[in-house]
Amino acid sequence: MISKRTILLIDDEPQIRRVLRTSLSALGANVLDVQTGEEALELLREHTVDLILLDLNMPGMGGLEACRAIRNGWDVPIIVVSVRESDRDKVEALDAGADDYVSKPFSFDELMARIRAAFRRTGFATDTAPKRVTTPNLEIDFDQRRVVVAGKTVRLTPTEFDILRYLVSQANKPVPHRRLLQAIWGPDCGDQIEYLRVFINQLRKKIEPPGLKPTFITTEPRVGYRFVLESAPVESEVVSAA
Repeated sequence: MISKRTILLIDDEPQIRRVLRTSLSALGANVLDVQTGEEALELLREHTVDLILLDLNMPGMGGLEACRAIRNGWDVPIIVVSVRESDRDKVEALDAGADDYVSKPFSFDELMARIRAAFRRTGFATDTAPKRVTTPNLEIDFDQRRVVVAGKTVRLTPTEFDILRYLVSQANKPVPHRRLLQAIWGPDCGDQIEYLRVFINQLRKKIEPPGLKPTFITTEPRVGYRFVLESAPVESEVVSAA
């Protein structure tokens, strides 16, 4: 799964970089590593990478600022790896554009599961996914990975976009938490409901009208979520009445 993939490590701890570089390289990955966000941005201007592992506690611009800068310029999966483990830290990282969050200390198997899930999402698609959704306040072009809310383009992280695509592919049907988690993060991640809620909340902030109850992504109590459209997906395109 990671053979021949290029992974960028951004961490100021030499031991962490050395261990991860050795372990990932042994699985066939091409591993690049830097100590600061500034070095990462310089490297990204010259190299194409498939995934980034980012620490938050770094000198200089810091992990959150580095995450925002990377997300503004590159559409690459970012997994934050940090000793910080509070819900607030996770929300701040997701707000900054991260796609996943792993708390230190972690097992290498856990990290590999997150990396594999990120690479699955990079090519994620469903046979029933529409090409486009058009409503008065929301437009989604799945081929172009473009979302427009109330006439303004909104940038989603790769994970947010794939959650949205999966929910739209099941429009007007309740999607259980476990099914959504496993579709996006893989079969080993069916129980992390609180983690899923963080992503859903972030997605709602970006596509739902401010200050109102959710109109697109509604909650099915004790079940999961439902993406509401005035008309359900038909073949490869969804168009809701204006």
